[in-house]
Amino acid sequence: MPHASSLLKPAAFVALALLASACSRNGAELGEMRPELGDFRLCYNIVTTNDAVKGPLSREADLDVFAEHLRDEIDRRFGRYEGDRLYHIAMHIDAYVLAVPGVPLVASPRSALITSVDIWDDRLGRALNEEHEQMTVLESAGAAGIIGSGLTQSADEQMQQLSRNAALRIEDWLAEHPEWFQHPDDAATPDGTEAAEGAPTPSATVPGGAGQAGGDGAPTCGRR
Repeated sequence: MPHASSLLKPAAFVALALLASACSRNGAELGEMRPELGDFRLCYNIVTTNDAVKGPLSREADLDVFAEHLRDEIDRRFGRYEGDRLYHIAMHIDAYVLAVPGVPLVASPRSALITSVDIWDDRLGRALNEEHEQMTVLESAGAAGIIGSGLTQSADEQMQQLSRNAALRIEDWLAEHPEWFQHPDDAATPDGTEAAEGAPTPSATVPGGAGQAGGDGAPTCGRR
């Protein structure tokens, strides 16, 4: 996945600060599974953080911890889908704001996350979206929506909430593309021929070198 510097414009920092005055849907509750995801089954869960940028009026984030929260929430939300076809979710943290305490109410910042996401079809060995899906995720409504989460939450709690909301936003995005997950003839290969039983899948093409076929030809799914 490309570095954040290739995706973010200087104006993005201003936009991030302005958008952070709003609030996002709360991803704490999983809700009903989305039928639009059809044959989805999560395989690789990849989060990268290289060149992530700290936005204005932000605490410093431990990017390793942030990435782990994102992986946890992707697993929690998407691990419940038990379709017959493997997909990989690859995410990059482009920029973030973790609201700081002690700022006057009139300038009270909100936490926000800018991330770029790709969805990979394991059988096809490629991303299904032509361009990285860049999305801005904000903190949820609540007491923090009035006084700012910097005064009510620790940095770890802010990262966890943003991660939950990011997973929900990704689920919404995938549900907007049901054609990616509808494969009634899943037993056939892309060229129309019958797939050989135990044939290796193209998991090794997942970005970052993730993915190797196991001894039985099945991909060894996991987190990166």
